[in-house]
Parts: sequence; structure tokens; C-alpha cells
Amino acid sequence: MGMLSCCKAIIALILSGIWLGLGAAPAPAADVAFSKGSALEGILKRGELRIGLEVGYMPFEMIDKRSGLRQKAIRHGGTRRRGRQLSLMGFDIDVGIEMAKALGVKPVFVDTMWPSIIPALNLGRFDIIFGGMSVTESRKEKVDFADPFMTVGQTILLNARHKETVQSYKDLNNPGFVVVSKPGTTGEEAVQRLIPKAAYETADTEIEGAMRVLEGTADAFVYDFPFNAVFRALHPSNELVFLDEPFTEEPIAWAIRKNDPDFMKFLNGFLARLKADGRFDQIYFKWFLSSTWHRFVR
Repeated sequence: MGMLSCCKAIIALILSGIWLGLGAAPAPAADVAFSKGSALEGILKRGELRIGLEVGYMPFEMIDKRSGLRQKAIRHGGTRRRGRQLSLMGFDIDVGIEMAKALGVKPVFVDTMWPSIIPALNLGRFDIIFGGMSVTESRKEKVDFADPFMTVGQTILLNARHKETVQSYKDLNNPGFVVVSKPGTTGEEAVQRLIPKAAYETADTEIEGAMRVLEGTADAFVYDFPFNAVFRALHPSNELVFLDEPFTEEPIAWAIRKNDPDFMKFLNGFLARLKADGRFDQIYFKWFLSSTWHRFVR
């Protein structure tokens, strides 16, 4: 059996439900017919699962300063950083590796600027968006989302000079406060929707926005709980206050091009399997509840 036939046999198992122990015998590999234009066909032919994300969103995808020793057998790739090979680590990297294994292919992580990540997906530059993308109605008009795998919310990194006067996001709704977030994110949406009177400024990266607060050139940085929690842990300082109670509730999920039922069925089945056999909890604990990796972030 050739590589493509072997992979099709795996997909037949998954789509039939046998992969999850739920259904009857799958069709032979030769009889597997994907829905028209399914990303699965291209993934199996290439032998690669191309995953779009933006490096820097802790703890989902980060540059590993150990030069990839932990994952040196895994191929990583990027298009944004002048073609350099990036050694990556994080929650999404581990999940992407598991997803590629389930498909019998190699994972390739494509580093992409976040504001253009949906157009890049729809242009076919990769097969799926990771990166902790929140499910929103506006995004659902452009992509289809798999079942959510986690819920996050917006929180605030605050410069300590305001710790007596700012107790929540509502206290920032004043033109006297410079509030920063990142373009194209639900952090930006939260600022514009919930604290519209604040003087809003953008930062190209999460790190840049958070550092502005730490350095005192901005009053607050609004962003997802996981990133802000990790940044605070990595930068202990009396100049920084973490208002850690999320003031939004946002399910996050993988996004794919619209109208691909076979790929969607695979993704939801894969997620169910990942959670049922304990791998999801192991990966979550490693990146969200443990700090052993902090010293390796670049």
C-alpha cells in the first residue's frame, strides 16, 4: 500500500467513526471520496499539514531558544521571518504535532501576521489556523470553526502608577488613559466596544504591547488571559499589575476554509480523541499550569 493509500485508509477509519470506536467497518481506502475541494486531499498528497499561526502568543506558539533540541526531528517552517527556520514550542505546537501524526503526515508551522491570517488561509497558503483564534460572528462569515477546545477572556496588564484608581476595565474608559492591544484581535474589539473613550493605540506584537505598559509608555494592555498571565510570570516587577479577572468569555477553536465537511469531521473527531485519551490534559498542564518551560522562551 502506498503512502497516499495508507493515509486514506486512516482517514476512512476516522470519518467512519472507527477511530473513535463509534461506528461500523470503514470503506476500503480506494473508495474514500472526499468532499469537493477538501483540504484533506491536498494534505495527504503533499504529506504535510500546513498550520497557520503567529509566533509570539504565549503559551500557544513561541520561539524555543534551545535551537529545537526538544523537537529537532519535527520540521518547522515560516514565511514571514525571511524564510528562516524557526524552532518553536508551545501548546499549539504539541497539538499540531499530534494532529499531523493522526493524519500520517508532517506538521509545517507557517508564521503569519495575524491581521492577514484569514485571507492567507483562504488563499491556500496553509490548511488550518491555530493561534488561539476566538470564535466570533464576523469571523464565521469568512471561515468555519471546529468545536471549541478552550475558553479564554480578556484581561489587563496595568502600569502600577494606576493601581489605586483602576480596579477593572470600566475604570479605563477615559481619554486620559492610553490603552494598547493588537490589531485584528478580540483584545482590540474589547477595547473599542467596552472602553471606547480610552486613547487606543496598537502594537504589532503582544510582547511590544505588554512591554509598553511595563516601561510606562502606555497605561494598560488588554489581551487574552493566557498571554498576560505568562508575561507577568516572566517579568516580575513592581511596575506591573495584573488584573486577572477576565471581562469577556471567548471560545477558541481551529479555523478552516468554508464548506469542507470531511476536514471538519476529522478535526472534531481528533479533538474528541485527544481529550478522551488524556493527551489534551497532559499538553494543557505542560503549557498552562507548569512553569518549567519559561526559561526556554526567546
